[in-house]
Amino acid sequence: MLEVKHVTKVYGEMNIENAVVALNDVQLSVKKGEFIAIMGPSGSGKTTLLNIMSGIDTPTVGEVMIHDENLHAMNKEQQAIFRRQQIGFIFQDFNLLDSLIMKDNILLPMILEKKPVDEMERKFTELVELFDIELIANKYPHEVSGGQKQRAAICRSLVNEPSIIFADEPTGNLDSKNAAVVMESLEKIVNQFRTTVLLVTHDVFAASYCNKVLFIKDGALHSYIVKKENRQAFFNQIVDNLTMIGGKVHDI
Repeated sequence: MLEVKHVTKVYGEMNIENAVVALNDVQLSVKKGEFIAIMGPSGSGKTTLLNIMSGIDTPTVGEVMIHDENLHAMNKEQQAIFRRQQIGFIFQDFNLLDSLIMKDNILLPMILEKKPVDEMERKFTELVELFDIELIANKYPHEVSGGQKQRAAICRSLVNEPSIIFADEPTGNLDSKNAAVVMESLEKIVNQFRTTVLLVTHDVFAASYCNKVLFIKDGALHSYIVKKENRQAFFNQIVDNLTMIGGKVHDI
């Protein structure tokens, strides 16, 4: 469902001495319902890759195909509509609007799509019950915990039933207990909705919930591992691979 074809990202002019190559001829294929973490040393190109795959940034060379649509061949209006309908986003800092109650934050993508009120109410009820945040519906972001904010952000990413969700360090601002709750919530998304989830993380604990981990180094895909045993064994595999490529290992 997602194809990254020969993507290169250069800051500055190509073939100029001081140009910075953030990504170098990256190719990968992602199937429906996969739960994938992207890891690597700081500055390796993880977030740049995520931003290009999601349409936030553009490649210098190459294509990103989602459902056979070339994301970067669209004009800005077409891309905005496509992203709103097909892609969900989860950010480290939650990106909730302080002036809106949690219910309105969650429903914002549906409001922008001008969905019927009864459809919004049905979807809201379904999601807040699934992620156990019914009691915060009428609270403002400053009145709830970080874990509740991130679960609300997950609900918001799902309201338009996207086919793929991109998450940038979704547990970065959370303690270990709330991080576990958020990662279990992302597991629910994959298992119940068959939604594809790709996340960038430094956190080995978070990555161990995924089914596959891609390792990136110096702007290129270095290797990948697939979960075959329990989460503890996968955690250990991730640690070994990060150590090999020089990545930071947190939560050991």
